[in-house]
Parts: sequence; C-alpha cells; structure tokens
Amino acid sequence: MIGAGLAGLIAARDLGRAGRRVLVVDKGRSVGGRLATRRFDDGVLDHGAQFFTTRSPEFTADVAQWLADGIVNEWCRGFGPEPDGYPRYCIHGGMNQLAKRLAADFEALTADGEPLVTIATRHRAQSIIAVEGSFTTIYDGPTREPDQASAVIVTAPVPQALELFDQGGLVIDPSIDEGIRALRYHPVVGLLTLVDRAPDLGPAGALQRPDDPDFTFVADNAAKSVSPVPAVTFHASHALSASLFDQSDDDIADVLVPKAKELLGEATITAFQVKKWRYAGPVTPWPDRAAVVATNPGPVVMAGDAFGGPKVEGAYLSGRAAAAAILERS
Repeated sequence: MIGAGLAGLIAARDLGRAGRRVLVVDKGRSVGGRLATRRFDDGVLDHGAQFFTTRSPEFTADVAQWLADGIVNEWCRGFGPEPDGYPRYCIHGGMNQLAKRLAADFEALTADGEPLVTIATRHRAQSIIAVEGSFTTIYDGPTREPDQASAVIVTAPVPQALELFDQGGLVIDPSIDEGIRALRYHPVVGLLTLVDRAPDLGPAGALQRPDDPDFTFVADNAAKSVSPVPAVTFHASHALSASLFDQSDDDIADVLVPKAKELLGEATITAFQVKKWRYAGPVTPWPDRAAVVATNPGPVVMAGDAFGGPKVEGAYLSGRAAAAAILERS
C-alpha cells in the first residue's frame, strides 16, 4: 500500500480484518495525508480537510461508532445564518487524530501473534516493478530495502502514482490508461493564522463561500473545539491558488494576509504560516471508486478522493472499494 491518507488506512483496515497482511508506506512524517493538523505557538489548525458529512450507509455507520467513542464531534449544521439541519463533523484535537486512531486500531489486527497491518512512514516510493511473480517497490535513498508484495494499492495523487508505474515499467490497462492520465487536480493555498480574539465568522465560526474569488472556506479552529486559542484557517479559491502556487510563501502572504484581515473584524493576526496543497482535489473524478490498472502478476489498484467522488467520504469509500477489489482478485 502506497499512501497512508484516509483511503489507504481504510483499505488497510478492511484487508487486515479479512486476514491479509498489509504494509502501508508513506513519504510523510506521520499518517493522515490531507487529514492534516498543524500546531504552532499555542494554536492548533486543521489545514487540509476541514470537516465532513455522511451520506452513504457505510460511512454513516463508522462515524456513528466514532461519535460513540468520542473521536468525532458534531461541529454545526450549516455555515449560514440559519442551520440547514445537516450535521458537519470534525475531530477532537484536529482531523489528523482520526488517522492516528485508525492506525492505532491496527494493533488489534493480528495473526499468530504478529501484526497484520504494518505502517512505515518517511519513505518515498520511487518505482513499482513486476518481478518474478510479484511486485517490488523501490524507495528513494538507502534507508529502506525494496519490499515485495503480491498486490498493490496506490492512494497517492494520480500524477505521483503514474510516476511510480512509469519508473518501474508497469503497464496500465490500455482501456483506461488515457483516461487515468487525463485526471487533473485543483491546487489550494492555505493561510494559517493566529488571532488575538475570536473573530466574527457567524454562528458556526466559519464561512463557506464556494464562489468567492478570494477565500472559499474560512474557519476558526477554536469554534471547532480543535484549538485552545482563536486560530483561523483560510483556503484560497482554486483560481487564486493556481495564480499564487509557484510563488514564495512571503509573496503569497503579501497577497493573502490583507484579504484575510478584511474578514476578521476587530481580531488581529498575531502570527501566520502558508500551506500549499498541489493536489487538493480532483477537477473531474474518475467515475468508479477505484481503478484496477493492472492484473499481472497480481492486482494493482488506484484509489483516493480522485476516484468516485472527492472529500473525506469519497476517500473513505474509495479505500473500501480498493480493498474489495484486492479481495476479489487475490
């Protein structure tokens, strides 16, 4: 498994529950992907996914259990002046805590006293090669020896996954190769700010403005019970993010900080950081929840929020579909 975001963790969980041995490898320092939470000074800020909703019965059932376990809390029922009745959920301590909880739960998945699911972070995969009846994953640098597997799930963003395949000479099913390579992502630039008082961002402490040219989402992490102090995350619009993405953090801040100040009322920014997400979400998702891109010598499956639908629930459902595809074929 390449990628320890939500899709990868859910796929690993389902495979482990089915008795399969799984190795999850991620280039990041910890699990989570865009279930990302940053701490600086006294603030705690979600800077990737901000919240989630539930619609599918599978995700609704898991969220109900996480609510009962005290992992998830209901944040609000809409971001307008009046609630719309539909719950928005977030995670106690920040979105990354959900990923860490899923990873911790793997400890209970064992066979013959050995863990069924193992996680290795801080390792960047370089290529996936079909060799002598199995797949070999090669990593950048000398810190990890190549790994062998009978099947592979890749939940990294599509351009990164394709690079792994191409570097290793792995041939994608010709019937879907062109369509997979055509998938594109929106970049998003985030501005993370600490402020000296609670800003006036409405009853939920957040603004959702999908058509705004500057910031499409703004949230006070204190209002989400994530941060002990007022700490506001700003997500720039897709168009503004694309125009700024390749600039330096200082130049980006010069553009975004004045725009952010306009929304904060009497609250004053006391510190800030810039965060970039090159692959924040798909422009047009793949129609299926997962894609089996090769079957020889075993199944290779692509998954993630670019498959079947974006957002947190999309990643969750894609992970489940990827695990099911492996179980059906191996």
